[in-house]
Amino acid sequence: MSFEILSRDPVSAARVGRVHTPHGSFDTPAFMPVGTKAVVKTLDSADLHAAGVQVLLSNTYHLSLRPGADNIARMGGLHRFMSWDRPILTDSGGYQVFSLADLRKITDEGVEFRSHLDGSVVFFTPERVVEIQLKLGSDILMPLDEPSPYPCERSEVERAGARTFAWWKRSPIPPEGRALFGIVQGGVYADLRRQCAEQIASTDPPGFAIGGLSMGEPAALLHETVERTMEHLPISKPRYLMGAGTPVDIVRAVLAGVDMFDCILPTRLGRNGWAFTTEGMLKVRKSSFQFDDSPLDSTCTCPCCRQFTRAYLRHCFNIDEILGLRMLSLHNIYFYSRLLRRIREAIPHGKLKGLLKEVEQTGPPLKGRRE
Repeated sequence: MSFEILSRDPVSAARVGRVHTPHGSFDTPAFMPVGTKAVVKTLDSADLHAAGVQVLLSNTYHLSLRPGADNIARMGGLHRFMSWDRPILTDSGGYQVFSLADLRKITDEGVEFRSHLDGSVVFFTPERVVEIQLKLGSDILMPLDEPSPYPCERSEVERAGARTFAWWKRSPIPPEGRALFGIVQGGVYADLRRQCAEQIASTDPPGFAIGGLSMGEPAALLHETVERTMEHLPISKPRYLMGAGTPVDIVRAVLAGVDMFDCILPTRLGRNGWAFTTEGMLKVRKSSFQFDDSPLDSTCTCPCCRQFTRAYLRHCFNIDEILGLRMLSLHNIYFYSRLLRRIREAIPHGKLKGLLKEVEQTGPPLKGRRE
């Protein structure tokens, strides 16, 4: 993997770049739709290609349980298995250390999970996590880490950061062409973020992930923590903000120098009847849309907006028709792809702060960015 910076914002730390991987390149800033279990729910590869998606994210923990890394390897790897010919980043299962707290036990050796599927015990070590991702065929890999919940006592955050770095030092270096990013923890404590960032940076990884955010902290604190963390990371490497992904989160983080994002919001909200539009969030089930023959967004050219009215989409949700879930999910992915394209176009001309003012007016002020 390699990374090149193509242009910079003259008034902020934002930059336009390109990441090169064994399965092609993608432009940054980039948004990765979440295909946790090797599928972006209700959407296929052709949908994602048409929407302009260049890179996807999948989850090591979930895929290791079902169908299993060995089975995916036998099918030719994750790209062939899910019919996706572009880059894939896999997270390590570190987030499940947080989200499945009732089903796991952490030691310095690793994490013991009791499977949420059948109760069987699986043990993740730093070594095994990398081994699983190599079997999956990931282009960009994440090491095992321990994110801290919010709020969290400083002593717990310090312990989690130390353990994450110890696990990082045990993580095997993948073969040439594949990239293992270093993950920066430290909670919302500025000095701990600096310490974790400097520790990871001293080992010269090919890229950095900012972990331990989108854990329930206020948006303003998330943005402040990202800005402070960026100050201590080398500018020559890609930086990935894990799990944060409202439009405001993205634009603010890009201004601070972040290059990559993932979030479940566009597809999860789509499945629940919410659409991102240039006029703000739109709830399709509203009774006022019963006879509304306009598209979700008059400025959008996605298949949903080209074909269907708000009235018809409301009808689909009212009768529990899966077409409604699919169309709103697809529309939201188009919205995010267009947002990232506008970000990349704005950066060289110093117009990103103007775009920030626009997205601040359209929302959403929502929590629950990860799964």
